[in-house]
Amino acid sequence: MSEVLKTIREFMQTQGIPGRDAYELPTSTQSFPDRASFRIEIAGVERASTMEAMIDEARKRNVTIHRCIATVGGSTYCDFQELKALASMARDEKIEMITTVGHRKGWDPGSKEISTSEGGMQGFRLRGSDNISYHIADIMRNIEAGHRGFLVYDEGVLFILNKMRAQGMIPKETIFKFSVFGGYCSAAGAKVIESLGANSMNPISDVTLPILGSIRKAVNLPLDVYVIIVDSFGGMFRAYEAPEIARVAAPCYFKFEPGTSEGDIYKPWVAEAWHENLIREKVKIASIVMEIMQKHAPELKTSPKGAADLVLPEAT
Repeated sequence: MSEVLKTIREFMQTQGIPGRDAYELPTSTQSFPDRASFRIEIAGVERASTMEAMIDEARKRNVTIHRCIATVGGSTYCDFQELKALASMARDEKIEMITTVGHRKGWDPGSKEISTSEGGMQGFRLRGSDNISYHIADIMRNIEAGHRGFLVYDEGVLFILNKMRAQGMIPKETIFKFSVFGGYCSAAGAKVIESLGANSMNPISDVTLPILGSIRKAVNLPLDVYVIIVDSFGGMFRAYEAPEIARVAAPCYFKFEPGTSEGDIYKPWVAEAWHENLIREKVKIASIVMEIMQKHAPELKTSPKGAADLVLPEAT
């Protein structure tokens, strides 16, 4: 190893960031508060009818869903009664719910570069203070409907929200999950997100086990790891890697999001019945991964339904 690399890597270590990815694949010494290594997260609960279908399928297959990601297309497309219904069902079923809100970068009429090949590489962050205020206004609308968990992909927004939470402007129990659209995929990036107040983090979909291991060395927050992902993000299905993912990255959520592309799936005009069918397939895939975990890694435990540390929606 050159002296330059040696110096850089030693300095990274002093900052709590591994100088190398974890090629030795160490077993994580961390867990959820109940000592579980992994939990199940289902994405794409777009409407109240989708939530009903997910709960029904999970009961049929005896799958415990710990967390769901709601309104991926944007909660601005739901009326207030739909938002309340989502919160009520999730609370009754003891499922933590992370809501994806508007206002989005792509909704800004001055932000057309997002539709170009190079513009898309500039990130999904909001443009200007007006758009940030619209985005947070939609979060406040959801809080009024009982929602207590939100997806965030903009570091500036996360900074503001964490300050608002600390000052009591939003409920102190509110949690923030940092989105895959933030593009983070390293221990250094994860440390930044944790320092800004994120409660969990979704690395990009193609992170390797050594990278997951290095992230785990640097941070304490749960990692939300795709087991299956839409084709436009690579189409990976890491079912048989799930035991190693849980061993190395615990505490982690196994995240399920099959399909063609998020752009196709989460447009607001996609029929509710279509989403009902897709969510049932997601639950089926989760049940298959649970079979693999039970057969190949029975020592790695998942949490029971309604684990005490889950942040459930509030009744309104």
